[in-house]
Amino acid sequence: MTKNLTAANQLTILRMLLIPAFVILMMYGYRGWALVTFLTAGVTDMLDGLIARSTGQNTELGAWLDPMADKLLLVTMFIVLTLPGIGSANQLPLWFTVLVISRDVAIVGTVAVFNLAVGPRTFRPSVFGKIATATYIFTGVITLYFNYLGQPTRVVTAFIYASLVITFISAGHYLFQVFRLANSGEAPSRGA
Repeated sequence: MTKNLTAANQLTILRMLLIPAFVILMMYGYRGWALVTFLTAGVTDMLDGLIARSTGQNTELGAWLDPMADKLLLVTMFIVLTLPGIGSANQLPLWFTVLVISRDVAIVGTVAVFNLAVGPRTFRPSVFGKIATATYIFTGVITLYFNYLGQPTRVVTAFIYASLVITFISAGHYLFQVFRLANSGEAPSRGA
């Protein structure tokens, strides 16, 4: 177990521990501290991957924990920013949060079905999936920032619709890959 508890994995665990702190800060109206907590979690995401690659600390535990921590952080942020009274000046629409979560559930479900039908495969993130995730993060950070300022803004709405567009592009790209590669035996890129 200590072999798996590398510096990179410790940062990933820290990111997971920051999630309940983020929720509590948002629930009690400490939007500035919630933003700082979310940004800190984002920095740990960048650092854990950098450390793992540069020091050769890639582990199976890290390969499982890192994407789990990423998804938990994003899903939690979107749910919190959708809740009435907590999202403040810029509450995210329920349909948007449902779409973001449904995309991830669809990816996991498709990978599971693909693996059952074809056999275990390793799935790599696609560029469109990475862009979608980055757009989600920017949407969340912008929303948190303007909520901290207490200012409603159309910038949040613009990011929501940009996220919507890239969500459909990444989903279409992913489905194209799955259908194309289902017969070839290769592994499609995961939507990430």
